[in-house]
Parts: sequence; structure tokens; C-alpha cells
Amino acid sequence: MTGAETSLRTLRVGTRTSALALRQTDLVIDLLCAAQPGLAVEVVRVVTRGDRTQASGVPLPEIGAKGLFTAELEQGLRAGSIDLAVHSLKDLPTEEPAGVTIGAVCLREDPRDALVSRGGATLASLPSGASVGTSSVRRAAQLLAARPDLRVVPVRGNVDTRVRKVRDGELDATVLALAGLRRLGLDGDVGEVLPLELMLPAPGQGALAVQCRTDERLALDALAAIDDAGARAAVSAERAFLRDVGGGCSAPVGAYAEVVRPGIVRLRIVVLSPDGCDVVREEGQGEPVEIGRALAARALAAGAGRVLAAARGDQRPAGALSGVRIAVTRPREQG
Repeated sequence: MTGAETSLRTLRVGTRTSALALRQTDLVIDLLCAAQPGLAVEVVRVVTRGDRTQASGVPLPEIGAKGLFTAELEQGLRAGSIDLAVHSLKDLPTEEPAGVTIGAVCLREDPRDALVSRGGATLASLPSGASVGTSSVRRAAQLLAARPDLRVVPVRGNVDTRVRKVRDGELDATVLALAGLRRLGLDGDVGEVLPLELMLPAPGQGALAVQCRTDERLALDALAAIDDAGARAAVSAERAFLRDVGGGCSAPVGAYAEVVRPGIVRLRIVVLSPDGCDVVREEGQGEPVEIGRALAARALAAGAGRVLAAARGDQRPAGALSGVRIAVTRPREQG
């Protein structure tokens, strides 16, 4: 669907193939159809690189590429094979790709993380040495900051797969987004909703993003009707922080913003070393993008750059050139 002559009476909506992705796509379609009665929708299932690597068990940070769960959907938009793409916003890189934009931010559920455990165990009641599965360095770092005696185990797979690993005794517990558990009706397995003071979520967690082509006016107009201004303001602050601090989607970085009044949010952030020993926390209030950038600058001044460099395996402090030989060319007379 391209060009001004195309009707929006039928939309091709691209989505990943997991149960959670399909459920989230259905929720977005319900919103669109409520805003535009009679709209016809075709769901197009797309397998992403992130999906293809699930069975390998390789932790996401080791795969390392941006857009693991989003690139193929964005390619489909540019190619015209789909008109909209539904994502978990936390999966989207902060750099917006050419020709594609986020037309709507919507349906933000409770952004907190939850501990899924057997017998309703809480984080405090897990025995020393208990195995807790997660592929997120952010979650692992905050778990270890609170409970350094736990054994954090890398685990991949869809939400229902990870819950089943706990039920079957492969893991003592796992940490997952509460939003996904609720959308799949699996929140009965939650032993504890982890407080923000202990576990800040990934930037954008709990919110859905719907992308379209930047030149598709009809799609942009349709998505404007379901855009949630409060959710967009909050995630704009969180993503501005993530972008400026240089973390990336898989970094040990947490952020959560809440609207305090129109145009103003309160933002809390954390940057941690993977073992949870080095922690930088900041908090502030202001216009979403401005406060996100301001807290990034404050975090970097407090050592976040060094912490993130170490997390990436770069032992040289961010910006330091000590011990590095640099050749600078210039005319002999200026030597």
C-alpha cells in the first residue's frame, strides 16, 4: 500500500510469530478497528533473525547486532510487503531507520519486571545459589546487585518457554516483563512483581510501537488516532537517555519515566556493571527529551561511560587515550 490513491480499508500488519507478538498485534488491531470501524486487516507473520537464533541458546549480547527482532519487519515496510509493523518498543533501536517512523506508541502496560518462581517464592526467599534464568544483562546486573549469591543462568526462548522451564524444575526462577505475562495470561506464575527501587525496566518496556513508512500519509493518520501521548512522552525520555548514554538495547541500563503533568516527566535511570558491583543512579524531572539527555550527561559524568565500556569488554575508560599511539600528519615546518 503506497501512494495517496491507496485506500486504508485493508491494512497488512506485520508481526513476529511468537504467541506474545501475535497477541500484541491483535490488541493494536482492536484499537485501529475501534478508531476506524469497518477497517479490514491482514496479519503478515515475519520470522526475524532473533527468532531464528532462539533455539541456539546463545545469549543476545553475544549475538550483538542491533534490530535482531525488528530489522526484517522494517525491510518489509520499505519494500511495501506490509503497511504497519507492531513491535515491543523495548526491542527497537533508538536510531530510527531511513524511510520508517514510529506512527503510534500505545497500550503501555505495567512496565515492571516480575519474578516467575515455583511455590510463589520471592527474590528474598530464594535460597542461596538458586538458579535464575535471564538473557538480559540489565536484569542479571540488578539481580546480582540485590542478591550476589544467586546463580544467574543465560536462557533464551519465548515467554511461555521460559515459564515452562521454571514449572519443570530446570530453573528455580526467571525474570520476565510483567506486561508480557499479563498479555498471555501467565501472571499466575508470578512470585513477586519486582519494585522499581530494585529493578528498573528496559527503556520502553511494556509499550507497543507501531511503525509505518514516513511517506504514507494515510497510515500515519490512522496511527495518530491510537497514539497515547502520555506513553509517548515517557518512552521518549527513556529512549533519549539510552541514546545519549550510548547503551544500546542489550546494555545493563534501566530507565523509567512517568508523566507528572502535560509535557513534563519524572525520569529514573540506572547503569550497572554486569556483576552488579558498580552502579550509577540518577533521577530528574523535565521535558521528556531534555531530561533524558540531561540524565545521560549526569550519568556519564558520574562514571557510566567507564561502566558501559567495561561491560562491552573495553577496559580503557571511555574517552581515555592513555597508552595509545596516534599519528598526526602535518607539514614538516609545523612539527
